[in-house]
Amino acid sequence: MIPRHDFPIENNRAARLKYRYRLAMHEPTTVIGILMALLFTYLILVPIISILIDAGQVQFGDDRRIGTDVGSGTLYYVTRTFLSPISRDLFWQPLWNTLSVAFGAIALSFVIGTPLAWLLSRTDMFARRWFATALIVPYMLPAWTFALAWTTLFRNRTIGGQQGWFEALGFSPPDWLAYGQVPITIILALHYTPFIILLFGNGLRRFDSQLEDSARILGASGWTIAWQVVLPLMRPALLSAIVLIFAKCLGEFGVTYVLGLPVKFDVLATSLFRNIASRQTGVAGVLAGAIMLMGVLTLLIDTYLVREARRFVTVGSKGSMNKTVKLRRWRIPATGFAAGMFLFSVGLPVLTLALSTVMKIPARFNLDNFTLQYWIGTDLDTVALRTGILLSPDLWSAAWNTLWIVGTASICSGILGLLVGYVVVRTPVPALSGFLRQITFLPYLVPGIAFAAAYLSLFAVQRGPIPALYGTIAILMLALMAEQMPYASRAGISAMMQLGKEPEEAAQISGAGWLPRMIRVVIPIQKGSLVTGVLLPFISGIKGLSLFVMLAVPSTDVLTTFSLRLVDYHYTQAANAVVLIIAAIAYFGTLTAQKLTGTNLAEGLGG
Repeated sequence: MIPRHDFPIENNRAARLKYRYRLAMHEPTTVIGILMALLFTYLILVPIISILIDAGQVQFGDDRRIGTDVGSGTLYYVTRTFLSPISRDLFWQPLWNTLSVAFGAIALSFVIGTPLAWLLSRTDMFARRWFATALIVPYMLPAWTFALAWTTLFRNRTIGGQQGWFEALGFSPPDWLAYGQVPITIILALHYTPFIILLFGNGLRRFDSQLEDSARILGASGWTIAWQVVLPLMRPALLSAIVLIFAKCLGEFGVTYVLGLPVKFDVLATSLFRNIASRQTGVAGVLAGAIMLMGVLTLLIDTYLVREARRFVTVGSKGSMNKTVKLRRWRIPATGFAAGMFLFSVGLPVLTLALSTVMKIPARFNLDNFTLQYWIGTDLDTVALRTGILLSPDLWSAAWNTLWIVGTASICSGILGLLVGYVVVRTPVPALSGFLRQITFLPYLVPGIAFAAAYLSLFAVQRGPIPALYGTIAILMLALMAEQMPYASRAGISAMMQLGKEPEEAAQISGAGWLPRMIRVVIPIQKGSLVTGVLLPFISGIKGLSLFVMLAVPSTDVLTTFSLRLVDYHYTQAANAVVLIIAAIAYFGTLTAQKLTGTNLAEGLGG
């Protein structure tokens, strides 16, 4: 008989772990995954940690005031932000303004969006398919496009600069209508109403109309069915839309900059910008941390709501129904309501901006008042802009910077996103897969203005072998790549989950190495997803403002910062012309992305 040797269980486990480690290190996905984990740790996690450290360390120039050396630990900035005599101006009033604007925008978008979602998904309204795309156009355009249109119409001269259209026509709008909370709330509501239309509308399209029929048979009125049957079951979709709107409003900068700063109406994003501009980096770190925390909490709530939505599944099998409601005599008024909302949220702002760029004097519609000098004129009577915008070297420099910076960052994001998807799906190391999945999603939890402040904190000075990157194109590209990774990585993960191992295994049997397999097998099969991973960051980057306004300098001006500089100079016609160019690129870029990828934004949001 062969003697039996009983090895300790611990030795068996150690042997198994060692075997798995050696097996994993022979897989190229593990090595690539480790390299990308290190890269994203530095590009995403380290900047966030850096600005949070700034909030707890004495900054240069504050050592005498605080009484300790630069770099020492301190709670001075936390106390200054939350408890000092100026904390009201630094944090509490901007926080109140942020919350009031956000909840006001949510309420207004709810009132507008829910009936539109119902009309588009459940009725026989005229031109329903056309409106399904037309009514989400406001989200395709930069939010501050509408802010500039608003100020063109309602601006008054109590603040200075040119008069608005209404004032030129003899009506002087009050300050509360021209600037501040009311216009900011209305504009953000119009910009984010597509969230309600898309999420609530998609829920309604999956809703079993037999539930409504049953309630109607039992004698329930239309209002009772809406309030006690439909809305309770649609609660997860509505709450998810509300949470997403709130998270977006937290980091919104451009609208408040245009309409809030003239009357010193600060939100958290503009307060953060003010402190960065005045080199109060410690206070800026506290504010950025507060904004990040609020963003993380709101999106964690959204994740919880998505899980809870499973309790409200109303999609049946073959017996489920989604009947179209016949509007009959209400069909024309319903179509008129949808058309009116499109004209008010898209047609009027774009028309206002377009007309303002060809008028010498606002709101004077005489033929001799129209001109193309602000587009192609020469020898203009302005100090900093002597030619029409299309003849300005500054415009073409900003346009080149935009295409070069955003285009390069988007291509890199798309490639990295596909690699993240490959590693997440293929690696034999579950911990590496989970880490990459989470860290590439982290920028989505951080509002853009706070993420830009984090990059400024990390790259403003040299740290070890990494030189100071502030003022260079490199910092803009790196920040854009990191900020857009949630979209690119999700596109890559989704694509790789749908691709089996068989094509790669066949190429591997034929002797192809990892890189030839990626180039000749994986990328050709997943080229649609790669295009999506490039185009979505490109479109978002083209119309983005928060990152650029914090990180760009005159030599790295892009179209968004160039237009904002024109706003500061009160060159209204030129600023509006640049914004129209940005809006056109964003809109037609979105349509091109949908055409090339076979997707439709009207059928869902955020996937």
